[in-house]
Amino acid sequence: MFKEAPAANIISMKTKLPLGYRSAGIHCGVKKYKKDLALIVSDYPATAAGVFTLNKVQAAPVLISKKHLSESETFHAIIVNSGNANACTGDRGYFDSEIMAEQTADILRIKKEEVLVASTGVIGEPLPMEKILNGINMIKSNLIQGDEKDAAEAIMTTDTFYKAESASFIIDGKEVTISGIAKGSGMIHPNMATMLGFITTDAAIERDTLQSLLKKTTDKTFNRIIVDGDTSTNDMVLMLSNAASGVVITKGSVSYKTFEAELFQLLKKLAVDIVRDGEGATKLIEIKVEGALTDEDAGKAAKTIALSPLVKTAIHGEDANWGRIIAAVGYSGIEFDPAKFEIFINGTQILQKNFIVALPNAVANQTLKGNQIELVIKLNEGNESANCWTCDFSEEYVKINGSYRS
Repeated sequence: MFKEAPAANIISMKTKLPLGYRSAGIHCGVKKYKKDLALIVSDYPATAAGVFTLNKVQAAPVLISKKHLSESETFHAIIVNSGNANACTGDRGYFDSEIMAEQTADILRIKKEEVLVASTGVIGEPLPMEKILNGINMIKSNLIQGDEKDAAEAIMTTDTFYKAESASFIIDGKEVTISGIAKGSGMIHPNMATMLGFITTDAAIERDTLQSLLKKTTDKTFNRIIVDGDTSTNDMVLMLSNAASGVVITKGSVSYKTFEAELFQLLKKLAVDIVRDGEGATKLIEIKVEGALTDEDAGKAAKTIALSPLVKTAIHGEDANWGRIIAAVGYSGIEFDPAKFEIFINGTQILQKNFIVALPNAVANQTLKGNQIELVIKLNEGNESANCWTCDFSEEYVKINGSYRS
């Protein structure tokens, strides 16, 4: 099967937290048996940035984290529970998220505004606060300076493997580290994707620069992944920068470009692992649209293909049905001449210009036999391109989401 040996389980054993950070993940009882509470702590004051769901229905922790980002200049902690989204829970839910921040601040002896809060899980149910508060009181003793395996496991819901990455590199003769964990498997769609991501670095990056970096790299990674087209109520990516390495990143500098490139690669790996772990997925699909008139057109075309249930089910069934692909681009809203359209699957051309079929159906179908599919669409209209990552739709997706709350 597709996910028998996921890359993240191997990679994450090699991850390490940047200087000045500790993390923990424990079971506090929100879920029956699995870890469900995570804490990430910076021992030094950190700047912070965040990107959030565009869903009109926003969970209490999203509102609290936005509020704290606007109120405080420095941050020390991120507290996260899984198993319950604390969404659509009204005033009680908002109060409960505040209490999570306050309790975390108390055990760490910091201000509550220096704590960011996240939740993920079932919508519409109040948090079991007694269990969560007991967990927060216990979790401090579990904080470690090693990797983030426990924390990465504690934020999972329908994920089948935890997602963690780190990168260390040299800037100005000093080592800088970026580390990140993420969760996501279903309800994945650009608009901040449907997931949680927590990124830490020991570089020194001022607030506005950090926000710009996170937004730019998120737009090209987490906002380019699609599993099912549903945008959640709880999506967020948070990033902390605590300056412990002594390396200063200033906008426009050579070091900025180096850091941006490393951050992009790290977020891309996390984003692709989310798609790799798509609910019921058997195939990871990278869609590349080339030769568009504008970057926006390329992105629209790629995302529309990735969203199409007909394309995703055809790929699952290993049917190289190019008509579904060209039809999806046709309703994407972009300008193109269909007669210029070309399609390649894993490097093999299946459609030429002027709708000339390059291969018999049976031969074309063989290009979809693997579990990693590269789908290249050449519009031949301009010079712009865009990538998007998705997965196939299988019967298992229906089974998972038909019994999510049971």
